[in-house]
Amino acid sequence: MCAQRSTVRSALTHAGRNVLPESTQANPRLRQVIADRREIAALTRERASSPIAAFKFYALTTPGKLVVVMVAMMLACLLTGWYSSAVLNERSQTLESLIDRSEPLAESAEVLYSSLSVADAAANSAFISGGRESPDLRRLYADAIASSGTSLVASADGGGLAANSGPGAGVSVREDLDAMAVHIPVYTGAIETARTNNRLGNPVGSAYLVQASSLMQETILPAAQRLYNQRSAAISEPQRTLTVPPWGVYVALFATIGMIVGSGRYLARRTRRHFNLGIIASLTALGLGTVWLLVTGLTSVAAANTAKNSGAEPLHELTTMRILTQQARSAETLSLVRRSDPGQLDRDFNAAIAQIRGKTDTLLAEHGHDPGVAEPLRQVQVSLAAWDRSHQEVAQRLAAGDFVAARALTIGAGDISTATGYTQVNDSLLDAIDQTRSTFRDNIHSSQQLLGYTGTGIGWLCVLAAITVAAGLIPRIGEYR
Repeated sequence: MCAQRSTVRSALTHAGRNVLPESTQANPRLRQVIADRREIAALTRERASSPIAAFKFYALTTPGKLVVVMVAMMLACLLTGWYSSAVLNERSQTLESLIDRSEPLAESAEVLYSSLSVADAAANSAFISGGRESPDLRRLYADAIASSGTSLVASADGGGLAANSGPGAGVSVREDLDAMAVHIPVYTGAIETARTNNRLGNPVGSAYLVQASSLMQETILPAAQRLYNQRSAAISEPQRTLTVPPWGVYVALFATIGMIVGSGRYLARRTRRHFNLGIIASLTALGLGTVWLLVTGLTSVAAANTAKNSGAEPLHELTTMRILTQQARSAETLSLVRRSDPGQLDRDFNAAIAQIRGKTDTLLAEHGHDPGVAEPLRQVQVSLAAWDRSHQEVAQRLAAGDFVAARALTIGAGDISTATGYTQVNDSLLDAIDQTRSTFRDNIHSSQQLLGYTGTGIGWLCVLAAITVAAGLIPRIGEYR
């Protein structure tokens, strides 16, 4: 018996080489043992020469499967944290840019347009007053020109100089800025020439004024309006994204939570242990991040919606109404400068008044519940009606040839003066614009503050979840030897 064992050992040691007697080789059991040893030796050599084969072999074992599950969960947590942090921080930066850059640029563009329109209307009013204009009109014109210069510089301090000023406009912001920078000095020069000739009683002064006003209405103001439209669109476009919840982040978080729950059930079946502190800790961290996002994300979206519906949209309409107000006043005063049949100027005035009235009714229907907007708009309705009545009275005086009375009704300070109606409408619109601008800025600021730390916080919670997953599974893997 000992001799037979020694023979078998010698056969195995020589990897199955023909070293046994013929009688021993005829033993089937011995041949099976030799074949198994050969297969084991071949697998060992293959794993030693190929790391991929060794990994495949290890991955099919229970500890190998646990390592794969652990790595997958850790990667899922880390990728979810990176994605959530990137998306939420980008939204926060967009909100911050809206209130720090885009909105001030839009405001500067609106002030630029309004100041130029006020300057044109003031210059016309000063001219028709005859001789030496009143100090108030002179100061109003000078302040408006100074404000337009400041706003022009502020409006140029922004990106998008190569962008189109409006859909299909084909004119760049740079071209509009250059046009205003070139033509505003030409306009002011023509106004000063008209003023000088008017003081001297030279009739040619009206020709210079008409030329200056035409330059303003046909070249400068259209460029300013295109600039405002472009700056206003820079506010509207991001809001369409900011008013939609970050669904991708929600999907990533819930998918990762579902993956960890499924992995925990698999681990419980493999290890016969129903509780793993690492898995529970990771689920807790991800759950806290999800609740945090639900609270801050939905509240931020609600604030962004309020900023859009009660701030940006009515603000754009109110600004358009103020632009129409300036256009109506310029047309009204210029018709007196020409001292002829108003014709197109009167039609422009009526069209502008009709648009203001229609927009006022629409805004009251949509925002009548907001006293900060509703009260100024109701005042606009009252003042607009008084302005229109005064304008009709001026038209009747002009038709009768009473230019002196028409001039007094246009630039006077009485209750039936068109200047009084215009001033009241303009002041009411300014109050409404200030209110909606405050609503917009306050809600955007609140939305940005809510998201300020959410992205970073969820990112770190996902990192913590990845660490706790490893802490929970490594001891279980170490139990296999």
